Amino acid sequence: MTDLVPPQVGSATVLRGYADAMINAFGTPKRVFVRGEGCQVWDADGRRYTDLLSGLAVNALGHAHPTVLAAITGQLSTLGHVSNFFATPAQVALAQRLTELAGEDARVFFTNSGSEANEAAFKITRMTGRSRIVAAEGSFHGRTMGALALTHNPKYRDPFAPLPGDVTFVPYGDADALAAAVDDTVAAVVLEPIQGENGIVVPPAGYLAAAREITARHGSLLWLDEVQTGIGRAGEWFAHSAESVTPDLITIAKGLGNGFPIGACLALGPAAGLLQPGSHGSTFGGNPVAAVAGLAVLGVIERDGLLERSRAAGDRLADALAALAHPLIAQVRGRGLLRGIVLNAPIAAAVSDAALDAGFVINAPRPDVLRLAPPLIISDAELDGFVAALPGLLDAHEAAA
Repeated sequence: MTDLVPPQVGSATVLRGYADAMINAFGTPKRVFVRGEGCQVWDADGRRYTDLLSGLAVNALGHAHPTVLAAITGQLSTLGHVSNFFATPAQVALAQRLTELAGEDARVFFTNSGSEANEAAFKITRMTGRSRIVAAEGSFHGRTMGALALTHNPKYRDPFAPLPGDVTFVPYGDADALAAAVDDTVAAVVLEPIQGENGIVVPPAGYLAAAREITARHGSLLWLDEVQTGIGRAGEWFAHSAESVTPDLITIAKGLGNGFPIGACLALGPAAGLLQPGSHGSTFGGNPVAAVAGLAVLGVIERDGLLERSRAAGDRLADALAALAHPLIAQVRGRGLLRGIVLNAPIAAAVSDAALDAGFVINAPRPDVLRLAPPLIISDAELDGFVAALPGLLDAHEAAA
């Protein structure tokens, strides 16, 4: 270790430094993590935790995956960055792989995050000559100004109004409401195949297919935000594949780089030709190091059968949670390894904190919903450990409910 590397110190020291040096955009961190391996992470005081959140659905292959590490270090030691005036083999190879997954006439624009992928898609919709967008109540598409304009929660929106765009919100999952809101002035309809931030809300079967039919009827783009649900999280490469829907725009990010920042906007069919040279850009988007990270992730998911693993482990987890028959558990919803435990009382934040104290990383996207998004490599034993602990965590809060 050299003096260029931060010293290994305890959590209290790090948190004092955090409070002094960081803009307080996230509140006080709940823990200081210093190391991860597989589905386990360790804090600065030596305590171990089972990671059931994957850094908000990012670490699809867990922590310190050897294939991703080898890809990143190998690329970084060869060629780290060249700007988008030039191309690299890694960038093109990842784009080709993603287009294979999305459809043969797809094209890719690389970004650094999901919000940026949605910004790119937002700009593509403007190139249709229309400006109106229809989004869903309960939606979350990011916190940059364009993405925020499509995000429904007033808590996130109101401090930054006025926001760009002409956006109409409709009830999520209501095809009739969507049909009533879309006309020939609408540039695009943007939907999440499963609403993650809203508490892992799955729409009724046929909803995405109806959205495809409605948008096609009016010449509007169908834009599916797969930032959280894509890259195997819901048991398919893209969650919308379960309905055999072909959208015009797909945005992805979280699971693609396994922690290395990368996102992408995929445009299919005529939408792929809407952006022209100079109409959008990204300094780091498609960086070769990020690109090889994405290639490594896709390769491991395919090699190790992790789409099937996501489906099987997710179904097994949901069955086990339902079998608890705990009076505070109202419902378990979601697909693959993206699951929401709906509670009968608004105690999810307190239960999430108690779980952390007990050695399990989860979160509470809604007051009455716990979110589980573990790495796709998680073992049955690791999931069983949480299922066994959950009744005790709920019982501790039942009196207050």
